[in-house]
Amino acid sequence: MSKKILMVLMGLEIGGAETHVVELVRQLRRDGWDVAVVSNGGVYERELTEAGVRCHRAPLHRRSIPLMLRSLGILRRVIREEKPDVVHAHARIPGFLCGILHREMGFPFVTTAHGVFYVNPILKRIANWGERTVAVSEDIRAYLEENYGIPEEHITLTINGIDTDKFSPDVSPERIRRECLDGAAGPVVVHVSRMDASCTMVTRQLLAIAPRLRSEIPGVRLLIAGGGDVFDELRAQAEAVNAAAGEDFVVMTGARTDINEIVAAGDVFVGVSRAALEAMAAEKSAIIAGEQGYLGLFGEEKLAVAQESNFCCRGCEMPTEELLYGDLIRTLCKLSGDERAALGRYGRSVVREHYSVSRMAADCESVYRAVLAEHTRIVLSGYYGFRNLGDDAILLSLRERIGEAAPGAKLVALSRHPAETREKCGVEAVNRFAPLAVRRAIKNASCFVSGGGSLLQDRTSTRSLLYYTTLIRLAKRFGKPVMFYANGVGPVDGARNRERVRDVCEMADVITLRDAESLDALREMGVKNEHIRVTADPVYTMPGGDSTRGRERLRALGIPADKSVVGVSVRFAAGMETNAAAFAAFCDAVSETAAVAFIDMQQPADTTASAAVRAQMHAQAYELSAPYDPAAMADMLACMDAVVSTRLHSMIFAACAHVPVLGVVYDPKVSACAHALGMPLAGTLADFDADAALRTLREVLDDRAAYVERLTRAADALREKARENEEAFLELLAR
Repeated sequence: MSKKILMVLMGLEIGGAETHVVELVRQLRRDGWDVAVVSNGGVYERELTEAGVRCHRAPLHRRSIPLMLRSLGILRRVIREEKPDVVHAHARIPGFLCGILHREMGFPFVTTAHGVFYVNPILKRIANWGERTVAVSEDIRAYLEENYGIPEEHITLTINGIDTDKFSPDVSPERIRRECLDGAAGPVVVHVSRMDASCTMVTRQLLAIAPRLRSEIPGVRLLIAGGGDVFDELRAQAEAVNAAAGEDFVVMTGARTDINEIVAAGDVFVGVSRAALEAMAAEKSAIIAGEQGYLGLFGEEKLAVAQESNFCCRGCEMPTEELLYGDLIRTLCKLSGDERAALGRYGRSVVREHYSVSRMAADCESVYRAVLAEHTRIVLSGYYGFRNLGDDAILLSLRERIGEAAPGAKLVALSRHPAETREKCGVEAVNRFAPLAVRRAIKNASCFVSGGGSLLQDRTSTRSLLYYTTLIRLAKRFGKPVMFYANGVGPVDGARNRERVRDVCEMADVITLRDAESLDALREMGVKNEHIRVTADPVYTMPGGDSTRGRERLRALGIPADKSVVGVSVRFAAGMETNAAAFAAFCDAVSETAAVAFIDMQQPADTTASAAVRAQMHAQAYELSAPYDPAAMADMLACMDAVVSTRLHSMIFAACAHVPVLGVVYDPKVSACAHALGMPLAGTLADFDADAALRTLREVLDDRAAYVERLTRAADALREKARENEEAFLELLAR
C-alpha cells in the first residue's frame, strides 16, 4: 500500500516554490507515493488534476484572519477525509495552520523553507517548521538554525529539482515565437517571475532599460512571463514602452504553464532561483538577478556563490539598471555564438549533476520516512522480563533489526519486569499483567509483533497460550497489522488449543518462522495463511562474542586458563528431575579432561537445575550464574571448546561464536536447531544416557576443526536467513 502525502501550499500560480512543489508531486507519484494537494488554486491546478492528483481549495494565499480561520476548517476536513501519512506544508501560512492542526490531530508533519523572511518577535513565536524541515539552500538552513533554533539534525538540505527532459535544448521555440513574437527573428530576452509587489524589482528594471536595449540591439524582443497582484500595473508600463517605440517588442504573457517552451524561445534568460535553473537546463545563457541580489552572467567561476543561496543571490550586490543593461549588451553583442553556447552547455551540466528532480524527491522521501518512523509505535509481545538471557537476546536482536529497518520507531515491550527491560534492553516497556496498560499500548500502536520464541505452544500451559492469542485478537480488534516475528510453533496438543493457534495465524498479516518444523506444525493444524516464510531466529544476527573479554570473565570465576572448557546448559523439564544423576555422571567424566562450566540462561530456574546436578557430582564444576547480559554470556561461550545444552538460545549463542554445540532434546525446537546447524544430539532429557553423550562429545572434540567448519557455514547461512525477518517487517509497515 502506498503512503499518502498531503501537500499544503499557498497557491499554484507561477513561482519558484509552486513549481518546486509541482515537480516534487510528479516525481513522488512516479516513485509510488499517493499525493494530494491543498492550495488556493492557480494555473498548475488543472495540470495536477489531469495527472490524477486530488486538489482541494483553501484561501491559504493571504495573511487575513477570516481567510486563515476558513482555511483552518477546510484543512481539518481534508485531513480527516484524506487521512494522510504525512502532511507537508510549504511557506509560513500553511506551516502555521498545519502546525495548529498537528497539535490537535497528531499527524506526522514536515515543512519546506523556500526562502528567508524578516523575523519579528510575533512571527518568530507563532511560526511552525514542523517535526522535520527541508531547506532548499545552505543559507536558508543557517537562517532556520539562527532565527528559530531548529536543531541541525532536524533540517534536511535539498535542491530545486529540474526535469531535464522537459527543460531541454531539444524543445522547439517555434510555437512561442509564432504566438508571442509574430515570428520575429531577432534576439530574445526571456524573463520569468511571479508578478507580485515583493518580487518585481528586476522586472521593473528590464522595462526601464528596454528602450536603450532596442536602440543598441535592433530587433531585440523582451518576453516576460508570470502573473501576480501587480501584473496589470506592469503590463501598462510595458504598453507605454511599446507605444513610445512604435512597435510591440515587449511581450507580457501573464501566468503560463508552458514555461519550457517560453524559455526555449529565448537567447538569454534573466531571473533567479528555479526559473534560472530551468533556463540553464535548456542551455540558455543566464543572467542571475532577483529581488535579493545580483550575480550576473552565470559561469563556472560563480557556481559556489550561486549554490550557497540556491541561485537567489542572497548576500550579493543588489541589482541595478546599469548592471543589468551591461550584462545584456555583453551577452548579446560581445560574446560569440560559440561562447554563448558553451555557457549554455555548462549550465545544463550543472543542473544535471546537482539539481535533478529524482534527487529532490529522494531528499523529501528520506524526511518522510524519518518522521513516519518517529510516529511508529511497535508493541512487542514475548517472554520478556523473566530474567531469561535467551529472550533478552531476542528482544535486543529485535531492537537492532527493527531499528535498522525503521530508524526512529519506538518499541514497546510487554514485560514481566518493565523497569529491568527498559534498563537492559533500551526499549519502552509496560507491565504485561496490567490489562489497562497493555490495552492502551496496543490501541496506540502502529503494529503488533509477536516477537520471537516459542509462544504458540501449550507445553508450558494453556493459560500461557491463551495470554498470547488474546493479545493478537485484541490487536486485530483495534485494526493493527500483526506479525509473528521468527516464532517457533508447538507443540500444541489440545484440540481446542490447536483451533486457537489456527485462528490467530489466519488473522496475522505476516508470519516468519524460525524453522521448517514450525511451518510443518502450522500446516498440519490447517493454517492456510499465504504470508508465511521460514527464516531463522533473530538471535543469529547477534555478534559472536569476544573471547578476550570472555577469558577475563572466566578467569575471574576461577576457571583455569590452561584447561579446555565445556559448557553445560540444563533446565528443569520433563526428565530433568529423574536424570540429574545421569547428567552428574556425564559432567564428572568430562571434568577429567576439561573444566565444566554450567550456563544458567534463566534465573533462578536454571540456577536451581544446575545446583541439582552439581550436588551429585564428585568433580569440581563452575557456574556462570551472575546476572550477565546476553553480550557478556556470548563472550564467555566464545571461549569454550564445546557446549552441551538443553537450552535453545545457549545453542544459538555458541553457534554465533562458531563453538560446536550438542543439543539435549526436551522440546522439538532443540532437535530442529541441531539439525539446522548440522550438529549432533547428545540424547534426550527424558532418558539421558551419560555414556552415549560422552562418546558423542569426544567424537566432536577429536574432529573439532571439521565440526567448526560445518557449523560456521550453517550459522552464517542462518544469519542471512534471519535478516529476512526485516524484509517481512517492512512489508508489515507498508500495510
